[in-house]
Amino acid sequence: MDAPVLPMPAPLCLVTNKDGVLTLNPAALAVLQEVAQPMVVVAIAGPYRTGKSFLMNRLAQKRTGFPLGPTVYAETKGIWMWCLPHPHRPGVTLVLLDTEGLGDPSKDDNHSDAWIFTLALLLSSTLVYNSVGTIDQRALEQLRLVTELSEHIRVREKDDNPAFNFVGIFPGFVWTVRDFMLQLRAGEKTLSEDEYLEDVMRLQTGGGQKAQERNELRRCLRNFFPRRKLFTMERPAADADLTRLEELREDELQPGFRKQVDAFCRYIWEEAPVKVLPGGHQVTGSASYDALLAVHRDCEQRAITLFLSRAFADHEHQYHDKLVDKLEMAKEEFCQRNKEASEQRCRTVLQELWRDVELRLQRGDYVARGGAQLFKDDLNRVLEEYKQRHDKGVRAEAVLKEFLREHEGLAQVLKATEVQLELAERQQEAAAAEAEAARKAAEAWREEQQRSMEEHKRQLEQWMKEEQRTWLEEQQRVLEHHRKEYEALLREGFRLEAAAMGIQILVLMRAFVCTVL
Repeated sequence: MDAPVLPMPAPLCLVTNKDGVLTLNPAALAVLQEVAQPMVVVAIAGPYRTGKSFLMNRLAQKRTGFPLGPTVYAETKGIWMWCLPHPHRPGVTLVLLDTEGLGDPSKDDNHSDAWIFTLALLLSSTLVYNSVGTIDQRALEQLRLVTELSEHIRVREKDDNPAFNFVGIFPGFVWTVRDFMLQLRAGEKTLSEDEYLEDVMRLQTGGGQKAQERNELRRCLRNFFPRRKLFTMERPAADADLTRLEELREDELQPGFRKQVDAFCRYIWEEAPVKVLPGGHQVTGSASYDALLAVHRDCEQRAITLFLSRAFADHEHQYHDKLVDKLEMAKEEFCQRNKEASEQRCRTVLQELWRDVELRLQRGDYVARGGAQLFKDDLNRVLEEYKQRHDKGVRAEAVLKEFLREHEGLAQVLKATEVQLELAERQQEAAAAEAEAARKAAEAWREEQQRSMEEHKRQLEQWMKEEQRTWLEEQQRVLEHHRKEYEALLREGFRLEAAAMGIQILVLMRAFVCTVL
């Protein structure tokens, strides 16, 4: 089946999860790879059956799309993707990623939870964590995957502390708490949602094992996600109506819930940033495609490492070689299916766009004065429309080159016919016209070359200034984050950790000052 044209009418499965085996979907990758615009990537994760898909449909401004499901069984499996025009930013694509619920008791192996959560985190520019009830110790324990991230993610390490390495690449963190019934108060003081979040993330005193484990989770959340936001939402409707949320009219939802969801959507649309790499480089669909393949390579290496840790009596590497062969065959099969789907789609698109040109050929429209240019213009139109299609995949350029080779002779025949028709009436003026045309072309070429060189020089200087500015701003944000953590640790009485944090800040400041000077 052909991949849909952007904007996508419905979500596509990006990563399938079948019996704990994660697989990339070639059709979804083909769509993603053709997104040439900067992308705001919003992923949602959290325990199963907590209403994640409902929030994602609201971000898409649709009543349906990601399946909700009325039963206790999780509806979403793997990771589903929806690429849409950003509602508030022209020229930007909003990519929504709805992930499989964590902790689903129907799954035989929870190991895939860690990989799905890690993928959602790495692909997104904003990660939404959705839970139910309140932020108590149980809710925090459900986020224990955060403490395992250093086991699943590798970066080019600048420091021995994972927090310093991850803070520059991790997304913003938004926590949505559904069916929240408590009052946001601390004694007599009314708290904002963000103050409540920071209060529950405060490090606990005491030196016992339990306190250390709880502080480890809080410390990871505070260090890995310097940009944090909380939204609390009351129950959306009466219990009898919860199984048919897709069917409810707006006025059938609780007014408070509508207001809270609208605030969440406005925040995501207005504040969620474009996905960038360290250094401020914006990510497009093709860059995400490369990242997914990199994850595949990492998974492959981990599979081999796991096999070697458990294998025995394989002195001749017989089973190791079989494993490597199977992994390679799986990758090759995936790549081949992806190429075949892309090639089929590209040929269908070109055949559709070529239909009008073929009709004009049959009528003889191009066998006349100006016919070759008319054909060239129509061909250029076909090529331009082909480039605008966002669903062609990895074989787009190869199929286009083959198409042009097939029709190269036709353009030459039309050109020769036009020359013969015009030769008689243009014979006398040809020499003068050619000389004048050559002179003007040479002059225009020289002027264009000069303008091009000057513009290139200006752009290069501007680019160098922008790169330096982006780097300095990034370093300032990191320093500011660590300074706040340093002050928080001092206030909370963790002086040893504050001293260690202070040393790290001095090292970063020295590097920052050296770069500025």
